[in-house]
Amino acid sequence: MWPLIKLLPSQTNFRFVAFAKWAGALSVLAAIASLFFTIYPATPPCGGLNCGIDFRGGTVLEFSTAPKPVDLGQAREALSGLGLGDVQMQAFATEQDPQARFNAMTRFETPRGGNPAQTVQQVRQAITAIHGPATTFSRTEVVGPKVSGELFRGGLMALGLAIALMLVYIWFRFELQFGLGAVVGLFHDVILTFGVIAVTRMEFSLTTIAAILTIIGYSMNDTVVVFDRIRENLRKYKKMPLRDVIDLSVNETLSRTIITGLTAILALAGLAVFGGEALFGFSVIMIFGIVIGTYSSIYVAAPVILLWGVKRGEEEAVPLKPATTTR
Repeated sequence: MWPLIKLLPSQTNFRFVAFAKWAGALSVLAAIASLFFTIYPATPPCGGLNCGIDFRGGTVLEFSTAPKPVDLGQAREALSGLGLGDVQMQAFATEQDPQARFNAMTRFETPRGGNPAQTVQQVRQAITAIHGPATTFSRTEVVGPKVSGELFRGGLMALGLAIALMLVYIWFRFELQFGLGAVVGLFHDVILTFGVIAVTRMEFSLTTIAAILTIIGYSMNDTVVVFDRIRENLRKYKKMPLRDVIDLSVNETLSRTIITGLTAILALAGLAVFGGEALFGFSVIMIFGIVIGTYSSIYVAAPVILLWGVKRGEEEAVPLKPATTTR
């Protein structure tokens, strides 16, 4: 019975395509609801998303303390009471002074109608009250609305470019039908991820963009594995109906998909629990993306091939030769 992975069946025979219509209808409804929560209310710059400082603009303040390190939790709690929105706090080290002083950076929003200079002074007083008069402030930088708007557009352009490049890659490696199925699956994953971010009111920042780009890569990797097996089985079983080929291919790659996804989820779960507030949102988004990416590879990307149809090549599948040893 050990290792426990032996408990998983080596071969399954689930009829995935039989539920493709129901899964497709559920995916369409979920995508529509996600788009609604993401866009509504249509207020700039992020609509229904809870924009972070990266996209709303704010102030960056660097400071250092001695002889004790910065208490990030206490400092964040003190600044949160000033009505500064989502306060970010991060410690870092410098090459010039790695031991004598402890450095940190905070990012916060200026309240509407407030004076930025006065807000910065209040933040400095709150931090000094916690860490003592030895606290020094080295840099103050304001991120204006123009810069934040450029970052928002740049993030969306990065997502669009990633999806377009994935379409080209799949089209080059397989056929156009496979590329369309992969892109539909990617749009499905991205839209539903945006919907979860909007509904849960998690902060939408550059870190979130990085998480979504990672989800795109993971989902595409999973889809390529399924597509590659479908192509092999299309050459091997020329008379088998396409729906049966898809079921066979998904079942043959199912154990690999489950093991890979579960391994990544376990690592991300540890990151979510012990990574602190700064990494919690990133981890949760990644976990959701892995689950929904696995689902889309089976019930979104593959059924698109079934609807579109594929051209079966004349070449036969080439069997793998056994490895030989030489003395």
